[in-house]
Amino acid sequence: MPAAQTKPALAALWMCGAILSFTAMAIAGRAIQQELDSFELMFWRSIIGFVIVAGVVLFTLRNATRVWAQIRPTSPSLHLTRNLFHFAGQNLWFYGIMVIPLSQLVALEFTMPIWVALLAPLVLGEQFTKRRLFVAVLGFAGILIVAQPGVQPLNSGHLAGMLCAIGFAMNVMLTKRIMRADSVLCVLFWMTLSQTIFGLVLAQWGGFTWPSPAIWGWLVVVGLSGLSAHYALSSALGLAPASTVAPMEFLRLPVIALVGVWLYAEALEPLVFVGGGVILFANWLNLRGAGVPTRPSKRNADEVL
Repeated sequence: MPAAQTKPALAALWMCGAILSFTAMAIAGRAIQQELDSFELMFWRSIIGFVIVAGVVLFTLRNATRVWAQIRPTSPSLHLTRNLFHFAGQNLWFYGIMVIPLSQLVALEFTMPIWVALLAPLVLGEQFTKRRLFVAVLGFAGILIVAQPGVQPLNSGHLAGMLCAIGFAMNVMLTKRIMRADSVLCVLFWMTLSQTIFGLVLAQWGGFTWPSPAIWGWLVVVGLSGLSAHYALSSALGLAPASTVAPMEFLRLPVIALVGVWLYAEALEPLVFVGGGVILFANWLNLRGAGVPTRPSKRNADEVL
């Protein structure tokens, strides 16, 4: 993207919206899980998203033939696999926000692009290079700084943070394959529908709990912020190169850390920021070596979903 065509200021505004949305989702997720488990939370989050996406599809197309042509999946099995990884990653993320400090979870989540670099040769057939190996080693050094094994006790939340990053990485790569043939609306429609079903079925495991009126507002916040976060991030990627947008997302770490201190009396750990910076630097090296397009297309931008 030529410098004259970039809009970094507008991209930064969209990134502020994305950061606020992700933060709101974390706060709402903690409030909801005082009553509901993560499967029940994902059910309500997904059904709210499904109603919104289905409404957009029906309103914009207004014709059954056109609707089916827009949402018909080219490869249903690929959609199913992608949605299983996304569902697992999102559940692990919601679990993680309950058991480790928010700043640690977000720092571990930032390893997602590093997992993409490691797994892309297996999933997408891309070449594994020395640069990718160096990026992975640097990223894992950042993980060790954040988690501080041997200094602080590790628990299931740290494992959840790692695994959710892997789930999100698989989601990104499978979405990239899906969107070679299918539209964004198709991806969103089957994602929200399938994850509504996954959440409802798995919520029966411990007995389905109907939410109390006290958390209905939080459920709406989770449903809306999940969509708005990804829309804002996609919009930012459409206005500036990924190498410009990615460092902006790092601001989510100090924001969520301050929220953790303010709302939940979490300790402000300097090493979390050091480790997060190492992970960010590894991601930046990965972007520089990946030949990122100067102006990402709308389709590429929406792959973050």
